[in-house]
Amino acid sequence: MSEHDKQSEMLNSDLTRRSFGKRCAAFMSTVVAFLSGCSFLGGRGTSQPPRAGITCADPVGGTQDYEYIVVGSGAGGGPLAANLAKAGHRVLLLEAGKGGDVPGQDSLIYQVPAFHGLASEEPSQSWDFFVRHYESEGRQARDDKYFKDKDGVLYPRAGTLGGCTAHHAMITIYPHKSDWDDLATLTGDASWSDDNMRKYFERLERCQYVDEPGEGNDNPTRHGFDGWLTTVTADPKLVVGDRSLKKLIKATLTESIFNVNGFKGFISRVKLKLKGHLDPNDWRWRQAGKSPEGLVFTPLSVNEGKRVGTREYIRTVQQACPNNLTVKTGALVARVLFEEDADGRKRATGVEYLEGPHLYRADPRVNPTPNAGIRTTVQCTREVILSGGAFNTPQMLMLSGIGPKSELAKHGIDVQVDLPGVGRNLQDRYEVGIVSEMKKDFSILEGGTFAPPGPDEAPDPILQDWKKGQGVYTTNGAVLSLIKRSDASRPDPDLFIFGLVGYFRGYYPGYSKDAAMNKNYFTWAVLKAHTQNRGGVVRLRSNDPRDTPDINFRYFDEGTAGWEEDLDSVVDGIKTARRIMQRADSVVERELIPGPEHDNDERLRQFVKDNAWGHHASCTCKIGPTDDPMAVVDGNFRVHGTANLRVVDASVFPRIPGFFIVTSVYMISEKATDVILEEAKHAT
Repeated sequence: MSEHDKQSEMLNSDLTRRSFGKRCAAFMSTVVAFLSGCSFLGGRGTSQPPRAGITCADPVGGTQDYEYIVVGSGAGGGPLAANLAKAGHRVLLLEAGKGGDVPGQDSLIYQVPAFHGLASEEPSQSWDFFVRHYESEGRQARDDKYFKDKDGVLYPRAGTLGGCTAHHAMITIYPHKSDWDDLATLTGDASWSDDNMRKYFERLERCQYVDEPGEGNDNPTRHGFDGWLTTVTADPKLVVGDRSLKKLIKATLTESIFNVNGFKGFISRVKLKLKGHLDPNDWRWRQAGKSPEGLVFTPLSVNEGKRVGTREYIRTVQQACPNNLTVKTGALVARVLFEEDADGRKRATGVEYLEGPHLYRADPRVNPTPNAGIRTTVQCTREVILSGGAFNTPQMLMLSGIGPKSELAKHGIDVQVDLPGVGRNLQDRYEVGIVSEMKKDFSILEGGTFAPPGPDEAPDPILQDWKKGQGVYTTNGAVLSLIKRSDASRPDPDLFIFGLVGYFRGYYPGYSKDAAMNKNYFTWAVLKAHTQNRGGVVRLRSNDPRDTPDINFRYFDEGTAGWEEDLDSVVDGIKTARRIMQRADSVVERELIPGPEHDNDERLRQFVKDNAWGHHASCTCKIGPTDDPMAVVDGNFRVHGTANLRVVDASVFPRIPGFFIVTSVYMISEKATDVILEEAKHAT
């Protein structure tokens, strides 16, 4: 008898002999309700309450003066620029990419959640970075996703209004408690505490899957209901008619019972599951002193079946506050402009940028003309805020003379501030895919092409359903998720394992088309949170702002201490996915990746070393005190050694937060709003 058969027999015996009492029976009813798509989960359905209108304060200052220049329109810069404009400040938002700034012209590839893979390879908005995982050429070449002529592995980014929120998978997961509490300890600032940071999540969220408390009632979930980011969950009815998916969900539940924090741990979580409806973002997990673990559903930033993100918020505010918010796309910032103040600090006064389409060399449609772009300068009366992300923000700082002195000298850049930590401490998740071939096609995919129709082609049946706000295309393809600790000794759950209908083994040119090439493939994506590696680096290739930087993550033993723990954690995730598929073997044909030849821990470790990837780059301009030589910004996002210059994006985290970084970045954007507005009140 196999191990999973023994465990199933044990479960059946325990249910008969001991039962679980009313709580367990109720929990099983919850799962049945989840699979049946009943309204027990508290969703609001397709009826959307009207959104409150945007209120704009009157602009301050001269009509031609910008107070703030925000560089980058992604998860950090986009909401910040919009918030400052709503508060009555004149803001210039610069975005190097093109597109997305005209309402009503978004493509199907942008709008349809299930097309997010295509969105990441859409030439009109993609920026294709190629990054190294290892210094060693031999080790790098073991990854078949490596392109030698590009000197790296594809790392999709976006150059368009909204930044990477224009192509990401829309997963909206609240970060770990320790992510915020550790920052509060580091900075000595209680406003970074988890309890206080939650208010920013409440401010930005417009939750559509939990009923809003009535006026005067408590809000125990601490979800937000009036924010700019709509969150939903996939319609559970989608899986009801698919035998293979139901089998996989039942197998995942069994895995959750036996191997996620133990059998007793499962029982202790039944009550919380009932209250939280399998919601990983429910605040009551925190109140109970626990972390969400086991089977969960996956909240998505989708509104009425369409992708939503910072692009929609920016456009809404710009329409409501046209005198306060100016958005300029096709503006590639070359450097920050400085003057020296009376204290000897470098005070940011504006930026120099190149104006024109397709200037950055990550753009697949890059302008090949060497001197393309019109060089332009723009001034501001208050601050410059860099929000280019973990690759581009350190690049902009170094091009401006802020960074490691030796690095700047190498490229002939005058040193404004010697900050050795700029571009260092690069971190990411480790991710792998476990791909299986199923015995039958998934019925929910019948008739789907997972692509927009070609010229003179009719939309496929699933796209027709999407136009009604229904069907698989309203989701990102993730049908179920499991959160767990890779080892019981871990202080936080560190593995997010989610199941995708399709084929996914990482990023390479053309990966998005391969994902939908067969309708009988299923992938478990394993994400390792809170990785130990701090050894990655972003360096300049040249002093040309159009060049991409040199990026090396220095995986595992090429990085810093703790890599063995990371490696073993990912292996545990693979073994978890395999156990689930073994329990569902009646609908599984075979494992394709890693494959049966990887039949022990040693071979699995080598597979992970060779094939892991990531797509949550962060931490290259970390928060820290001035006595930390590798710190770049303080707890109020101000760049050390400068005045009127801040960084607000994924690069500021000292340690990579949570499972999916975008929610954390949205939250610090809201916090930065409060910090900047408070300082503006007291400015002379």
